[in-house]
Amino acid sequence: MAVKLTKNELKVQKDRLKQFQRYLPTLRLKKQQLQAVVMQVTAQLEQVEQQRRAAVAGLDDWVAVFAENDSFPADRRLEALIRPHSVVCGQENIAGVTVPVFQELTFEDICYDVADYPLWVDTAAVRLREIAALDAMAGRKGTVGVYNYKTGEILCALTTPTYDPDNVPDIASDTSGQYDGVYLNRFLQSTYVPGSIFKVVTTAAALDCVPDILDKTFTCYGAYEYGTEKVTCEKAHGTLTLKTALANSCNCSFAQIAELVGKKNMVKYVEQFGVTDSLSFDGVTTAEGNYDISNTAPVSFAWSCIGQHTDLINPARYMTFMGAIAGGGVGAEPYLVSEVRSGEELTYEAKTKTTGRIMSQDVADQVKAYMRNNVQSVYGDWNFNGMNVCAKSGTSQLGGGQKSNAMFAGFVEDEQYPLAFIVVVETGGYGSATCVPVLSKVLAACKSVLDGE
Repeated sequence: MAVKLTKNELKVQKDRLKQFQRYLPTLRLKKQQLQAVVMQVTAQLEQVEQQRRAAVAGLDDWVAVFAENDSFPADRRLEALIRPHSVVCGQENIAGVTVPVFQELTFEDICYDVADYPLWVDTAAVRLREIAALDAMAGRKGTVGVYNYKTGEILCALTTPTYDPDNVPDIASDTSGQYDGVYLNRFLQSTYVPGSIFKVVTTAAALDCVPDILDKTFTCYGAYEYGTEKVTCEKAHGTLTLKTALANSCNCSFAQIAELVGKKNMVKYVEQFGVTDSLSFDGVTTAEGNYDISNTAPVSFAWSCIGQHTDLINPARYMTFMGAIAGGGVGAEPYLVSEVRSGEELTYEAKTKTTGRIMSQDVADQVKAYMRNNVQSVYGDWNFNGMNVCAKSGTSQLGGGQKSNAMFAGFVEDEQYPLAFIVVVETGGYGSATCVPVLSKVLAACKSVLDGE
């Protein structure tokens, strides 16, 4: 049955059809994006479930002693030591829609007297602290490193994916991708584009060599042009100082700061700080980083000072750089092996070795204050259980349509908890949103170790 339309109504319907045809490609693209995300999340869920099953299987050796739990007084049973505190969620933009995303389940920090329990309880608690870092990574690939920047002792050197050497899976037959790169120690052997965590290097260089840098301001209009090329920001930040440029991670401001520092000085300070050098300890040598600005155009040099271009850093080395800043310009070199015994005989005991002075006390103190401001004004002190954390996040852009790596590096400014850290989550997106929940859980576990719990 034909329907006759008036001229006005026909025009309305034609306009609607044009509008539909104009937006249809975008709607199809969003549908494809949503389908891709669903497939990605489904694969991640399967990986997490496989890891959960492996973790449960790894508890077989403990099942028998868990029966002793019923003999404890009600207020001293294991369930009294492990109590959920809160579910932490963030937000992520998926195909133009902001959706809540689970980040972590937090637990209450409960202290207990080891004298009140048999030895296996304390040993189990230590094992659970080790697993905390794996739980926090939630099946994602990357690395978490934490060390005592006064003694050099490494408390956490997590690399994922990983596996239990006592329960080796059939990696060769795995088709899930769960164990891709499992034999690569990302903490020691990998290098990553640093992204904005490298702005700490540029900041320290500017503080040392640019006269009156504290009095200078930089204006961001959202882009800083070099002829036909440009450095861009996600938004126009307006007028900033060096301190607020670091807090806002303003690329345009750091392009201007790079001009003040200059190429020769940047090469000098990268070498002086040792951020791309390999690091040797306990018989292992880390991968070397990279900072190469030879024959680069001004825009490429600017991006190199922002942590992009061809910049590469090794996580263990950059963690040590963070420790040197925390130590006032001098840090401790890391070690994993604290001692070796043959029977009752002590055949080796680790000794603290320093990095030597890589920057002045004044420059280190200023950088430290800026990084502390980052946490107080941007990342949030509430994420770190009362610890005085100083940090810088990074979103490491990889190009080629790949999702960015999430980076987070810094230290705790506390005599009782002298911890420097780095977190890398591959394809994690924004640095702070992804890495802070991971770091929060790991720092809590390291704090417990230093407290002797």
